Amino acid sequence: MDPAFITPFIASIQDVFSTMLQLPVTIKDPRIKADSATTYDVSGIIGMSGDVVGSVVLSFPEATARRVVSLFAGADMLPTNPDFADAVGELVNMISGGAKAMFKGRKVSISCPSVIVGRDHTVARQKGTPCIVIPCDTDCGELAIEIAVKAVSSAAIAA
Repeated sequence: MDPAFITPFIASIQDVFSTMLQLPVTIKDPRIKADSATTYDVSGIIGMSGDVVGSVVLSFPEATARRVVSLFAGADMLPTNPDFADAVGELVNMISGGAKAMFKGRKVSISCPSVIVGRDHTVARQKGTPCIVIPCDTDCGELAIEIAVKAVSSAAIAA
């Protein structure tokens, strides 16, 4: 994976969390992820298409997700509340949108977010696209952003 695809997500998650939640994010060492299991129990998922294709997953332990969502929404919410999933989806949407804007010279679209809540869920990724996990730490707990994207040639897009 092109390292230039990772930097925008690091910058965007730090920007979104500091601006929207007043919550600093410490970035830990990225690593390649081999399996399809998500890192934690709550995942917001965004698809990317255009010149860059793949998926982005924002993954939280449930306790961290509850703390982050309560900061974002201004009220404590259980994961069974429909607004909980909406808040997680909006966070991954803002992070992906911010990163997309930094892909200079590339036409990229992002999908509407999906959210999965539950232990041991998996996210199917496109074959041949490595997934980079960026562990993060906040005062609310750990989280991770999983990036599995790759550039697509103009010829492949036209086909």
